[in-house]
Amino acid sequence: MALLTVRPGTRTAAPDDADDGPGPRSQTSHTTARGIPGGVEAEDAAPAGELARLLFGQGVEREEIHGRWRRLIAHETFRHTPDRSPAQQAAQAYDWLRLLNDNLADPLSLAGDPELLASLHEWAAIVDGGGSLCTVASIHYNLFLGSLLDHEADARRDLSEFTSLRRIGTFLCTEVDHGNDSSTLETTAELDRETGEFILHTPHPGAQKFMPNTSTTGGPKTAVVAARLVVDGQDQGVFLFLTPLSDERGLLPGVKVRRLPLRQGAPVDHCVTAFDRVRLPREALLEAEHGRLGRDGTLASNVGNRRKRFLQSIGRVTMGKLCMSGAAVGASRAALAIAVRYGQHREVGGPKAGERIPVNSHRTHHSRLLKSLAMAYATTFLHRSAVTAWAQHTEENRSDVERLVAVTKGWITWQARSITAEARERCGAQGLFAVNALIGFPEYVEGTITAEGDNLLIWSKAAAELLFGHEAASGTAEPAGPEALADPRYLRGLLSRVEAVWQARARVALRRGPSKDPVARWNKSSTAAMEMVAVHAPLRAAEVFIEAAERATHPEARSLLEKLCALFLLDQLAGRTGDLLAEGHMSAEQVRELPFVLDDLMDDLAPHMTTLVAAFDLPDEYLSAIPIANSGSVSLADYAGATEYTGFAY
Repeated sequence: MALLTVRPGTRTAAPDDADDGPGPRSQTSHTTARGIPGGVEAEDAAPAGELARLLFGQGVEREEIHGRWRRLIAHETFRHTPDRSPAQQAAQAYDWLRLLNDNLADPLSLAGDPELLASLHEWAAIVDGGGSLCTVASIHYNLFLGSLLDHEADARRDLSEFTSLRRIGTFLCTEVDHGNDSSTLETTAELDRETGEFILHTPHPGAQKFMPNTSTTGGPKTAVVAARLVVDGQDQGVFLFLTPLSDERGLLPGVKVRRLPLRQGAPVDHCVTAFDRVRLPREALLEAEHGRLGRDGTLASNVGNRRKRFLQSIGRVTMGKLCMSGAAVGASRAALAIAVRYGQHREVGGPKAGERIPVNSHRTHHSRLLKSLAMAYATTFLHRSAVTAWAQHTEENRSDVERLVAVTKGWITWQARSITAEARERCGAQGLFAVNALIGFPEYVEGTITAEGDNLLIWSKAAAELLFGHEAASGTAEPAGPEALADPRYLRGLLSRVEAVWQARARVALRRGPSKDPVARWNKSSTAAMEMVAVHAPLRAAEVFIEAAERATHPEARSLLEKLCALFLLDQLAGRTGDLLAEGHMSAEQVRELPFVLDDLMDDLAPHMTTLVAAFDLPDEYLSAIPIANSGSVSLADYAGATEYTGFAY
């Protein structure tokens, strides 16, 4: 199988024939028998290319970060396989992982490159069974190899088995009794002073590790295990321990694994795992400044708080949030590209006898897709901003960036749930067939909502921090007429006032709560505080959306982005006009006019839907393998590999 070699961390020039975005050469070939475009017309290729540049970058940067994965998923091995069982799909994920790894010059560079790692998830998530691939890749490269990189290297530790995938890495943190409260986990690693070894042990069933991929599917595995370090009976906090789980003959002594049921959307060999006094060598402990164990058993740490030591140990979860939101962003864009293309060639009866028109012609149909498109652009721009912030963060701003990443992950994955479900619904019964790709996206997105920190929990933490650690805009919006409702900058100002309203309400509620009951006090303010975060996220997205529009050099692309951004903001404001009106930030005239401004934006954007999705730059090979993404001239049964026809002629 010949595939292109990708080289993380090596910034080389793009090939001479590299395509810097959708253009006449790659995007105008998809037309139906009636000449209705499935991609874009030649005159629309330039704005589509400019939009793609703003979404994915350009030149060497785009080639290095996105081009390699785009080429990889174009390969036929990632196409839909009919009648594959969940168990087969779970096993297939490891074959794909090895294929991916074979195309890496340096897997450790991938683990250490936030932009490249996040983009891998954007593209891998959209292929058939991509949720399974994303899951095992995220665990191996980010949580496993990344954790090894984030701790001090041990000269006795050879990583070649993991970088070559002779052994697959996994990550064991949460337990049956400890999910969101994993800092209280109970697995222990006790120092044996006589041998210098650690004894890894699961003290009771509730301390079993839940739910990492620890079975023998995929080959021998090694885990990074979060366990409570115990020295002379003293609990020193949670640290990570490098722990072999299996070899070519099966599970190693003392390792007990029970498979969990395969979940829908992204089947992976999830398991419950326990340890029965497994002995680990001294170098199994992953050490860094937050914790280093001396030969005399004394712990040296620059962090005095055990909870903070735990958070330092599992710091890779922050990057994991960016991986999950990247997968959700990629799934959202792919789902919309398929739905828009289908709506362009799917014809229904028109107003005249015998007339047929695309279903995309109807406002009831395309308005939902356009709002989802506006959201997909907004989530993509916010994700780019969050990844860059994390890649460039310093110790001084780390906590602020971690909060941004958490807010971004929660908002993007929740929006992806709505986008992918909407795209599926807009394709009707056709959207229910696995070969048409759409039915799998919402199921996988559900996993991203929970993975690397349950959304509700991480937003609760962010809300508490933003309540007094962030100052929302104050004052009254400048007086303006209805015409200002088409201006993204003005609309962003209105949304910032909404954030301030909810922040003020949350602060008042907190002061009214019982002072000696922290839970009751937080309960009083949490509703308003969570609404504040729900506004804070799209507000940050609007900022980078507007900046992207200002960077556009093609006039039509800039116009499309500004209108799309206005649509996004109006959709955010539509349900919040009561607050704005009550606080004097909007006039009654503006509130009455808002629906008409929305309609005008729909009128302007509807003819350009195929341009907007062409900018998502999905490979032709990927789209051509999805029946409803094309003209429909190929029977769905042909894609399923049907060979028998009874009573019908085609």
